[in-house]
Amino acid sequence: MIQEPARIGIVGDFDPANRTHRFTVAALGHVGLRFEWVPTDAPGDWNQILAAYDGLWIAPSSPYRSMDGALAAIRYARERGVPLVGT
Repeated sequence: MIQEPARIGIVGDFDPANRTHRFTVAALGHVGLRFEWVPTDAPGDWNQILAAYDGLWIAPSSPYRSMDGALAAIRYARERGVPLVGT
């Protein structure tokens, strides 16, 4: 049985001009993970938005548009045992 690669939600506000964000995308592409950037000001229910991911990464080098959104993602992961990397 072939297992799908883990799906990672990168919680942060992607900026293509930010070198760290570009390097994050390149690094995750090399390890074969599926990933998607989740804006900190994403509209909707955070529980529903984040349930789609196997793990979360709080984006490095982000001036977050919504610190409440970043903290909600951290709380979601901690309360549900979802793997979390915070940088």
